[in-house]
Amino acid sequence: MAGKTIDEFTVGEVALSPGRTVTETDIVTYSWVSGDTNPMHTDAVHAAKSPIGQRIAHGTLVLSIATGLSARIGQLDGTAIAALGVDEWKFLKPVFINDTIYLRTTVIEARVSSKPDRGVLVRRMEILNQHGEVVQTGLMTTMVARKSDAPSKR
Repeated sequence: MAGKTIDEFTVGEVALSPGRTVTETDIVTYSWVSGDTNPMHTDAVHAAKSPIGQRIAHGTLVLSIATGLSARIGQLDGTAIAALGVDEWKFLKPVFINDTIYLRTTVIEARVSSKPDRGVLVRRMEILNQHGEVVQTGLMTTMVARKSDAPSKR
């Protein structure tokens, strides 16, 4: 277990992932897998005529990449038990082909659950582009293992 247990997280703690460049291949593959072939993602001519002026990545593709960036931070490697929810998610700015995104996480809550061997971690997730602009944000809640020798807080 290389990741942190719920007992090791501190409210206010911030972590930043390495970057990940969003490619045309990512968008085309996600269109195929998801079935979302909206021309804003798949048709350069259509997108060029739109108010945005170019193709954009699917918002949910960027959210999916954020889960991978969270894994790259490594804090939950081997300690995450289950995803419990995504709340208050906002898509604030478009992500374009060749944008590089980063994930900044801030611990909002870290508490032992009703079962003493695990806890609940709530993090503010902010996806930033290469200009440092927040393009998406929301809360992710994860069930996380507890130290096996931690005293019960029940």
